[in-house]
Amino acid sequence: MSSLLTPTQRYAAGALFALALHQAQIHQTRPLGGSLPTDEEDSTGERISSGSSSDSVSEDPGLWVHESSGLLRPVFRFLEIDSTAWLGLEETAGSSPAKSHIGAFLRLLSEESGASSEMTDKEHALSKAIDVMAQSMETTTVISNSKKEKHREYEHECREKYSVADMQSKSEQVNVHFETQPATNFNVRSEEGPSGSDNKSDERPVEEVMMLNYQKKVTVLYELLSACLADLPEDNKKRMRQRKGYDARHRVALRLLATWFDLNWIQVEAIETIVASSAMALAKEQESKQEETQSPKSSWAKWRRGGIIGAAALTGGTLMAITGGLAAPAIAAGFGALAPTLGTLIPVIGASGFAAAASAAGTVAGSIAVAASFGAAGAGLTGSKMARRIGSVDEFEFKPIGENHNQGCLAVGIFISGLVFEEEDFLRPWEGLSENLERYALQWESKNLIAVSTAIQDWLTSRFALELMKQGAMMTVLSTLLVALAWPATLLAAADFIDSKWTIAVDRSDKAGKLLAEVLLKGLQGNRPVTLVGYSLGARVIFKCLQCLAETEQNAELVERVVLLGAPISIKDENWEAARKMVAGRFMNAYSTDDWTLGVAFRASLLTKGLAGIQPVDVHGIENVDVTELIEGHSSYLWATQQILEQLELDTYYPVFRSTPAEP
Repeated sequence: MSSLLTPTQRYAAGALFALALHQAQIHQTRPLGGSLPTDEEDSTGERISSGSSSDSVSEDPGLWVHESSGLLRPVFRFLEIDSTAWLGLEETAGSSPAKSHIGAFLRLLSEESGASSEMTDKEHALSKAIDVMAQSMETTTVISNSKKEKHREYEHECREKYSVADMQSKSEQVNVHFETQPATNFNVRSEEGPSGSDNKSDERPVEEVMMLNYQKKVTVLYELLSACLADLPEDNKKRMRQRKGYDARHRVALRLLATWFDLNWIQVEAIETIVASSAMALAKEQESKQEETQSPKSSWAKWRRGGIIGAAALTGGTLMAITGGLAAPAIAAGFGALAPTLGTLIPVIGASGFAAAASAAGTVAGSIAVAASFGAAGAGLTGSKMARRIGSVDEFEFKPIGENHNQGCLAVGIFISGLVFEEEDFLRPWEGLSENLERYALQWESKNLIAVSTAIQDWLTSRFALELMKQGAMMTVLSTLLVALAWPATLLAAADFIDSKWTIAVDRSDKAGKLLAEVLLKGLQGNRPVTLVGYSLGARVIFKCLQCLAETEQNAELVERVVLLGAPISIKDENWEAARKMVAGRFMNAYSTDDWTLGVAFRASLLTKGLAGIQPVDVHGIENVDVTELIEGHSSYLWATQQILEQLELDTYYPVFRSTPAEP
């Protein structure tokens, strides 16, 4: 089947994607709405963008639009853009301001000359399928009243057990706060739109996007996503990208492109679900045809020209092992209803093929068959009990949470608790989040985490600690430390009481971070973009994971977004720049200036060098978010994490933290 776009439109689509890819790399160190370093250098002194024509993309292999990255040319090849134009598109994307070209390529995209009525009809059919899927996803992601009530119950339980001391401190404290410099690379965005940047073409749709109808926009994103996932033969063996599947950098570029198109991200998530499930249906169809003695080679050729995806390497060979089938019943039912529409788009399968694939959704037999056709190996995240593989780590297990499993999601979320009093605290803080991710909670070293959490809580509820709170002494701790004054002997005694258990927990968190990096490098998540969110020592696990990835000379192909909450991570002693480069999209550090509990646990010697959990990290590309008003004490992250994440609006491309609390 031929493309739904004309040759001119495919050229323009490829050019816009190249521009978005390069802008996404720039925004690693210059997020939208933030402060602007020079165009010539990023925070490490490396050139990332230039408006000068004398700087050639071909001379800078560190650019995502460089040939060696393997990110652009397979997309150009899939779109059948003339190879003589590739270098020019790369140079335009990497060496010129995006705002100089976005409008021109949007005008090209709006040209309808050469488009047949059949193509227009199929565009409408595709947009209808996307709308139905998005509506289904919106319905399933809305947090039900029962889930909200369960979270309120959990919050009430936690407050009753753990926040008595914190609440008393808040109500009786002397008005003394830890003095920090304001976050210099993050701006709060109001509901009206993004603010704080003078490059508006990067933030919001440009005027020319009004020339495109909705059907054209979603068709472009559909074909670009298909191109990103396709596994076409590579002519150039020098490319650096070795991993197949859905690259996190591609997903971030699609996020920016959707922003330029003025489309909600859930529309792209709907496209992802359709593309993934269609590819699985293609796998089933290929399997049945092979049984009819059709040669694999001819079937492969049909796949490549199927108009939706080029090969079975959709997610590096492990998506089906993780998802367990085509889709969950609700999504499968949607596909059954859309079978006639989708059948017109992908005649290799046809309506009956889609209906058959949908009916087999979630079945063990169907899962195994499709997994085999994808060359799947291993049991995915839930099968990776990697205890004792590194040092003395005794527990490291992923547990599924939420309702987005077995739905063919093309993105994964891993959520990591770091202050826990019971095993349920590994899961309950993350339940009820309304995100279209295949979500997992990491349960790790529960024995040690419960021990250190309990030790901290026991001290906080002691008569001595309560007396200090009444005097307002605790709230002066952080400012006292940073001016190098002596810590009161009583607080030193508290630190000594906690120290041995805390030291063990910190050591295990570092080792768990190395294990997490191994998991991602092995592709047990299915070579899909990963979002990592963690609080307390869980945030440290994530940071150490990113450091390990940086040591292997990985690029930002695995991790799409990171959120660190109350992170016990030194600022001056750690290479934050290296960790930032491992994340393709947003990297957030949420801190509370009143978190003296974290200060007591982490000791004065390190606090004098800065601590991410209580102050901003002054590194370009880190979004620093002050959540002091939401955090009564370190234990508050147990129940406040969900509200913080909702106010961060993670699915937006640009930095967001709504100043008004989310609806309860």
